[in-house]
Amino acid sequence: MTKQPTGALLFVLSCAMGVGPLLNYGLSATSPLIITDLGISESQFGLLATAIFASAAVCSMWLGRLSDRISNRAQLILIFAGTAVALVIASLAHHYFVLLVAALLAGPAQAISNPTTNRIIIHHVAATKRPGWIGVKQSGVQGSQLFAGLFFPPVALWLGWQGATALAAVVAVGLLLYGLRHLPEEKPITTAAPGRAAAPPAAVEAKGYPLAVWLFAGYALLTGLGMQATNVYLPLFTVRELDFSLLLGGLAAGVSGVVGVTSRILWGREMAKGRRASTLLILLGLGALLGAAALLGAGELGSPLLLWLGVALHGATVLGTNVVVMAGVMKVVPAARVGSASGVVSMGMYAGFAAGPLLMGLLLEGSGTFRPGWILVGAGYLLCVLLALVLRRHGNRHGVPK
Repeated sequence: MTKQPTGALLFVLSCAMGVGPLLNYGLSATSPLIITDLGISESQFGLLATAIFASAAVCSMWLGRLSDRISNRAQLILIFAGTAVALVIASLAHHYFVLLVAALLAGPAQAISNPTTNRIIIHHVAATKRPGWIGVKQSGVQGSQLFAGLFFPPVALWLGWQGATALAAVVAVGLLLYGLRHLPEEKPITTAAPGRAAAPPAAVEAKGYPLAVWLFAGYALLTGLGMQATNVYLPLFTVRELDFSLLLGGLAAGVSGVVGVTSRILWGREMAKGRRASTLLILLGLGALLGAAALLGAGELGSPLLLWLGVALHGATVLGTNVVVMAGVMKVVPAARVGSASGVVSMGMYAGFAAGPLLMGLLLEGSGTFRPGWILVGAGYLLCVLLALVLRRHGNRHGVPK
């Protein structure tokens, strides 16, 4: 009798998703202190997030293929230990260049997190339960955002931002030890839902990937751009435009994370009910567009109410897109290629993650206002809606529920 996966494994998968972004969320939550302490510009600060995600984007496809070949244990060590090393180096950074090196080292740990966790789920979780598991494990990213928003600002005011980063490294090591104790055996199972094919015909091509994978990657790129442009600069935006304190700015990021945790679980449940990915992605894109408009309005009108509305919409929509995208990937590729296909989508996502903070920082420094940045973010979300419509039309044409 096959041993069923436990709640402990789901917690490990959620932590594996959340630990990688801990450095960039921590830097974002303490951005006013870092900018002042190191004497850097807003665009230089944005370059840190760009470095993290550019590093992740470059590694994503290779690490995705690697995840289909190496053990779960080795992948977990790469994720948690790699993050801990980056955090330790950041804690020793008294010069911008050292912090930039830490950012580059944080990328690979994030790049392999989706392929690793998707691979474990598809081999050890029954098909009917996979979307729900994806929703919960993806919420680990927003759990990390919440943790960073609540942990880094007060600890930074106590021990400095370097001290907060060092303590975060200790947390990463503790999570690694816990995770290694609760990994499933390296004997994957391939349970499928009764009466349901393991994958659509287009997924079993000997070479290349279905068009849907590339559409998912494009959607991930555009939402990734807006997601990290917002995540990285939200605390600074609240402090500068709305006169929030450092703690309240961190709380804004934390609230977004709380909403994001809930939204990822709920969107995962919608996928589990058999909702079409394209339908959900259209709704998510429209909601994200409204959120960007609210943040733009908050800056223009100095309105805290619009700020909190934008934060809530950001968490409810943008932060939930990865669940739908990753669950969609599992429907269009066979289990043996989930890792590599996830790597393709992750490459798009991290390319967007890299571009978002860089562009937002350059626009902020060039204009002295967040207005052009929010317009850029909104334009990206509008393109997401168009991509989702193409995905829906492609699914209709080929008879595949995309």
